[in-house]
Amino acid sequence: MSLRTDISRAIADARDRAIRSGALTIAPDAALPTVGLERPANPDHGDWASNAAMQLAPVARAAPMRIAEALLEHFEPPPSIAAGSVAAPGFLNFRLAPEWVAAQVGPIRDAGDAYGHHVVDGAERFNVEFVSANPTGPLHVGNARGAFVGDVLCRVLAAAGHEVVREYYFNDFGGQVKALGASVRALRAGEPIPEDGYRGDYVREMAESVPAEVIDAAEAAEGDEADWVYGRWASEVQRRGIEASLAALGVAFDVWKTESSIHDEGWVERGVSKLRDAGYVYEDEGATWFKATAFGDDRDRVIYRSNGAPTYFAADIGYVSEKFSRGFDELIYVWGENHHGAVARLLHAAEALGHDPDAVRILLYSWVRFVREGEAVSMSKRSGQFVTLDDLMAEVGADPVRWFFSSRAFTSGIDFDLELAKKQSNENPVYYVQYAHARACSILRHAAEQGLSADAQGTGELLLHPSEQELIRHLLDFPDTVAQAAERRETHDVPRYAYELATAFSAFYRDAKVLTDDAGVSAARLALVDAARSVLANALQLLGISAPESM
Repeated sequence: MSLRTDISRAIADARDRAIRSGALTIAPDAALPTVGLERPANPDHGDWASNAAMQLAPVARAAPMRIAEALLEHFEPPPSIAAGSVAAPGFLNFRLAPEWVAAQVGPIRDAGDAYGHHVVDGAERFNVEFVSANPTGPLHVGNARGAFVGDVLCRVLAAAGHEVVREYYFNDFGGQVKALGASVRALRAGEPIPEDGYRGDYVREMAESVPAEVIDAAEAAEGDEADWVYGRWASEVQRRGIEASLAALGVAFDVWKTESSIHDEGWVERGVSKLRDAGYVYEDEGATWFKATAFGDDRDRVIYRSNGAPTYFAADIGYVSEKFSRGFDELIYVWGENHHGAVARLLHAAEALGHDPDAVRILLYSWVRFVREGEAVSMSKRSGQFVTLDDLMAEVGADPVRWFFSSRAFTSGIDFDLELAKKQSNENPVYYVQYAHARACSILRHAAEQGLSADAQGTGELLLHPSEQELIRHLLDFPDTVAQAAERRETHDVPRYAYELATAFSAFYRDAKVLTDDAGVSAARLALVDAARSVLANALQLLGISAPESM
């Protein structure tokens, strides 16, 4: 259990005791709000602050200050709390007991890799679909952002205690695959690439390496079927390349799903039939429509065109049905912000199919601008002018790439500063955090060479220096960071936490000499160093970033 959860439950218990005693009067059918608890910005207000009294005011029909006083009167502090107080306009402020804080070094250190994991009640099954770029070219740094949003989210959800299935969905059913094949075919024949085709060295390389069996199949095909033959082969070449690029970053998938399989396995047909039976499908001017306006959409949506060809929305209908058939509690789609127009129709289709729309969450990540020496680099697969993920990793390295893509909220745009990412100095945040871990490892090695070892026994009486206390408080925040990131489905607080922990460790190293003439103090501080090392490694692991032991 996280410290936040422990204190929140103690406040909830105080509320229940106050209600039973008559100190608070609340209607029997009133819904009690979830207890709010935050770290106050001003440390003078304590270590934790709760607005529970203000949350209760509407249902208790009393002044927040009086409610706060009643809550504090019935509050039975857990061992972590030294004191509580009431502050206007109705906050409950709590201070942690320094001895208790210091005594947590041992449990944190003992937990090791498991610290910060399994911090939620009620584990659920998640399907997280991310990246899902069509396999018409290598991943570039724009659409690769989804890889980092999805991968870190999966890591956080799994660490929190949930079951997660990682899924990649790609379109092998539409005109883009045909256009890619037409581009390969044209280059093989020495003809101009079609206007809507794909350009770039990667297309030329494929045209020069088409297997004989693909060439034979294309020559035997009639009409434009030859473009499809080349296109299916070329898209699979690109899919394998995408898989290899992502694997080099530590991003792997449990399921690779194709749009064609959704059609071939009958999911689209069954989904549309279910919508039709529910009265949400009609025919007009030869086309088949979904009655999206029944769910508040501004217009109805086409499922099958008048020529009988399915729209991309048709596959969405089948895909959401197929996913829920696998028993997931929540579906998460990680899409680029250019897909915002598809959000409402997918949610409406899920609801019309009988699923809880709240169990379908769509995360739209914002743009990435890749900047080289102050100049933005434009990216287009069709023109061939783009920076691939492989290029970026070769120049910068996987760890900085992961950090810079993960360090902003997914709804915020990113200017990827290539020169900063390559710096081997404290200006580079990932270097700064990794160096803190390496420094901790160096301290422990140096101590071992002197025959000294860490010992967490007695830390409650020894680790009371302000820098020691501040570092341990940061260590105690890690389970809350994981739990909050999982609950919010937003992970940028993990790199923020890692950076702040590295800063607290650097301050501790500056202010409190680890190896002293006092054997007990040295052993306790070495235990704290080891605990900090372990939590830094855990935070970096959540980000998929290495934790070097020397730098």
